[in-house]
Amino acid sequence: MPAPGQRLATGEGITINGRTLGSAEESKCREPVVSAVAPDGRKMLRLEVRNSQTPIERKPEWIKTRAKMGPEYNQLQKLVKSEGLHTVCQEAGCPNIFECWEDREATFLIGGDQCTRRCDFCQIDTGKPQALDRDEPRRVGESVVTMDLNYATITGVARDDLEDGGAWLYAETVRQIHAQTAEREAGRTKVELLIPDFNAEPDQLAEVFSSRPEVLAHNVETVPRIFKRIRPGFRYERSLKVITEARAAGLVTKSNLILGMGETREEVSEALQHLHDAGCELITITQYLRPSVRHHPVERWVKPQEFVELKEEADEIGFSGVMSGPLVRSSYRAGRLYQQAMDQRRSAAAQQSGEIAAAQVV
Repeated sequence: MPAPGQRLATGEGITINGRTLGSAEESKCREPVVSAVAPDGRKMLRLEVRNSQTPIERKPEWIKTRAKMGPEYNQLQKLVKSEGLHTVCQEAGCPNIFECWEDREATFLIGGDQCTRRCDFCQIDTGKPQALDRDEPRRVGESVVTMDLNYATITGVARDDLEDGGAWLYAETVRQIHAQTAEREAGRTKVELLIPDFNAEPDQLAEVFSSRPEVLAHNVETVPRIFKRIRPGFRYERSLKVITEARAAGLVTKSNLILGMGETREEVSEALQHLHDAGCELITITQYLRPSVRHHPVERWVKPQEFVELKEEADEIGFSGVMSGPLVRSSYRAGRLYQQAMDQRRSAAAQQSGEIAAAQVV
């Protein structure tokens, strides 16, 4: 499933000087832009205007997926439709929905549809969010129960408008899912919590960590050199600090890198090392797919072989679990990655116990 903003490119058009741009055929306009209006009628940001000068890129042949609809997927699809449930999996057009739903895994977005920050790859709108919906955690928990999920990923928008940055909302959603699935026959639903950085405020992070999600994810997304341009509301070192603090709290940690936004191959290797050194255990690596002409252009299409090489490199660095591929998303096969992390933790603990016992005998 996708992180917010990572979805198949839509070719969404915009109006510039009376002309609609969007597809490769339509977007050959190169004259200076005086004014621009987005599809929702608002005035576009300068960055969006600049981005719109580059047409939506044609995807290479390897950026494709096949629909494999198994029995679990078909059952969940009917259930979601009949109950009027909403998942990021469907609404973001995730290419991995068939596989994830077959494993009874799904992703939910909390906090509304307006983010207080803007990342240049992200589909979610930036604006003034609505008032906090304190009943949302309960409803998400009910959806998880109704869908009988084995694993739920909870992600959301940044809520800098709230005094606690939305920390309670994230934490309470985890608590509700755990509480409502406590008596589940197949075992309590595991929760992966994909969070913003909360400005690395200790009290806010402590509130989130106290809910004890099975996995605490915070996505760095890109490399230091272009980080400020791609994610102006975040800071690279601050994101690494969030991961370090989560690991120190005993949580399984996870992050994501999106390729194709201007980074070099060497910078990807450096970022992987930074993440591992910060305490990140699980990593997903994916290809950037531009949501619309308003978003950052695709700088390069990473070939499948490079994703294979990056997985091998991440394994060698020491990550407990790695998913790397053009259509991988940050919550793709999330339950399996979590299990890999737990297996490695148990193996390390057993080895340490054996070494201690051997030392005592000597």
